[in-house]
Amino acid sequence: MSAVKSDLRYSAEHEWIDSSSPAKVGISQVAADALGDVVYVDLPEAGADVTAGETCGEVESTKSVSDLYSPVTGTVVEVNQAAIDSPELLNSDPYGEGWLFTVEVTSEGELLSAQDYASANGGDVTA
Repeated sequence: MSAVKSDLRYSAEHEWIDSSSPAKVGISQVAADALGDVVYVDLPEAGADVTAGETCGEVESTKSVSDLYSPVTGTVVEVNQAAIDSPELLNSDPYGEGWLFTVEVTSEGELLSAQDYASANGGDVTA
């Protein structure tokens, strides 16, 4: 089963967000495992505004192309260039080096606890 980190919150569309400021955003291991081998990532630019629940980029794998949805509303502060250069990081380390971008949060969308996300999507809650 895919790991679901207990210290993160999740969107129904499989993005995670941490509690730092600015907040880090990524995709869950559940999503990474379902996508298969990620080969391309398109992310919003630093300085761009993102809106909770709206698309802000995409992830392409050998299986499909999936939209990224912002879990929060705010301004993108930094984009993870390593994830763009090496999209396989989303598969190998989705909660670490495979983060996508940071955002200065002005409001949150509907977010799930790790337990609620794992219950809805399958996965094991881990520390």
